[in-house]
Amino acid sequence: MDKILVLHGPNLNLLGTREPEIYGHTTLEDINRMLDVRAREAGLQADFLQSNYEGKLIDVIQQASANGYAFIILNAAAYTHYSIAIRDAIAAITVPVIEVHLSNIHTREKFRHQSVIAPVVLGQICGFGVDSYMAAMEIVICRLRREEKA
Repeated sequence: MDKILVLHGPNLNLLGTREPEIYGHTTLEDINRMLDVRAREAGLQADFLQSNYEGKLIDVIQQASANGYAFIILNAAAYTHYSIAIRDAIAAITVPVIEVHLSNIHTREKFRHQSVIAPVVLGQICGFGVDSYMAAMEIVICRLRREEKA
C-alpha cells in the first residue's frame, strides 16, 4: 500500500477559527478526515502532521523516503514565502511534493505572492479552499495509478 504524507505548516491548527473570511470554517481535522477517506477509497494510506516548527517539518521531509512515502502534499503556510531551509529539504529528496494553499496567494498581500518552494515542487494548487487539498490528492492517485500500469 502506497503511503502519502500530508504536511501542514504554522497556524493551520487554527483553521476553522482563524480569519474565516479568508480560510473558511473548515477545521484541520475536517481536512485530514476528507483526505483520509479519499486515500482509503483509492487504497492508499495517508499520514498527517501539523507543526508550527520549521525544523520539525524539515526533519519529516528529509525522512520521507526512508519512511516509505510515495508523495508529500505540503501546505507550508507562511514558510512558503521565506523558508529556504524547507525549499532545500524538498530539493534534496526524491519524493515528489505538491504545494497547496487554501487561499490564492497570488491575489493576497504582495509578500505572499512569491513561493520560494515552488521551483522545487511538482506543482502548486492554490485558491480553492479545501478543494486545493482534494485536487492534490486526486493528482497523487492518478500519478500512482499511472506508475502501477507502467
